[in-house]
Amino acid sequence: MNLFLTGTDTDVGKTYVSALLVRALRRAGLDTAAMKPFCCGDREDALALHAACDGAVPLDVINPIWYATPASPYAAAKVENRPADMALVRRNFQQLRAQHRSLIVEGVGGWMVPIAKDYYVADLAAEFALPVAVVVRNRLGALNHALLTVRDIRRLGLPFAGIIFNRTEEDNNPATTTNRALLEELTGEPVLFEIAQGQMELEFGVG
Repeated sequence: MNLFLTGTDTDVGKTYVSALLVRALRRAGLDTAAMKPFCCGDREDALALHAACDGAVPLDVINPIWYATPASPYAAAKVENRPADMALVRRNFQQLRAQHRSLIVEGVGGWMVPIAKDYYVADLAAEFALPVAVVVRNRLGALNHALLTVRDIRRLGLPFAGIIFNRTEEDNNPATTTNRALLEELTGEPVLFEIAQGQMELEFGVG
């Protein structure tokens, strides 16, 4: 399984879901690697993916670009006067693709977060050409953010793998109880996985 995981926003659980997927695939017998090209602020996301890979992939390969500034990569690059080294990002990606049968790449923030001027997470996903899955946190507003993201993935002609639904709270309001069914109806695709609050493992076979 190869995926580029994006989210409807920041703080929707992309790293949590990415780590679950990596661990599940590795338990199923694949040498799955993870990549988080950009971290902004702390490096906890990259460290979580490094642990999910059982330390088999060097941290600096998983996460080639780390800004201390908690902002978009483009904003952080301006603050730190250090443009993103896209050649390094591309080399690391190609190395991981060549060395591993399975790769999970996690974006930064949402689909249109700027990495550089006129270059967004969407452009990175298009360049990597992996099927794109969208992590959706189940909350009020999820429909709008998810549908806008899916529409743009399809507009760009990228392979849309589906939605991963992340239930971070047990909040039974009209929005959270209907979001999954409506997303499946409106996108025409089944939800790939529904992650329950606090879920520690995913289980699936690999053919």
